[in-house]
Amino acid sequence: MPVIPEAISGLTEELRKLPGVGPKTAQRLAFYLVVSGKDSINKLISALTEARDRIGYCSVCGNLTDVDPCGICGDARRDGSMVCVVAYPKDVIAIERAGGYRGLYHVLHGYIEPLKGIGPEDIRTKELLSRVTGPGSAVKEVILATNPDIDGETTALYLAKILKPSGVRVTRLARGLPFGADLDYADEVTLAKSLETRREIT
Repeated sequence: MPVIPEAISGLTEELRKLPGVGPKTAQRLAFYLVVSGKDSINKLISALTEARDRIGYCSVCGNLTDVDPCGICGDARRDGSMVCVVAYPKDVIAIERAGGYRGLYHVLHGYIEPLKGIGPEDIRTKELLSRVTGPGSAVKEVILATNPDIDGETTALYLAKILKPSGVRVTRLARGLPFGADLDYADEVTLAKSLETRREIT
């Protein structure tokens, strides 16, 4: 007879699939959820169901949203001449939290990673190029806010190369961010300063 009920083991396995959750944490969470009672579990199920059914991607920038276009793309007060390119939706949150940036965003949903077989066609590079070079585009500057690591640098250099012929100014976050860092973990002051002192890619 198993020591842990099969249902709890199954829940633990699903929780282990979450980023940053190891076996012990997953088991602790599983037991907490079960012990917390049906009302607590039903609220979690309801929240997960609502997120699954209501959250999608903005047709303009690719960020997560429950309205289309998203609140940022639909805000007339934002500066449409600047587009900040990030890898993931969590990076938008990090930059917004830092404050000071009032332009728009473009979410790539990944990096160019040749060793993993991920090329430019596997992330949202075509959509970015269309936004910048398409008819009626007001974009004058593209800020490449990819992580300062190998994948981030590779992606930034590729994007700079394909964007240069369009005549827009292409800039990169300043080196206030250490190499190998993750935007999501950068403090607000460092991130804000990196945006302020961004440099042009030549």
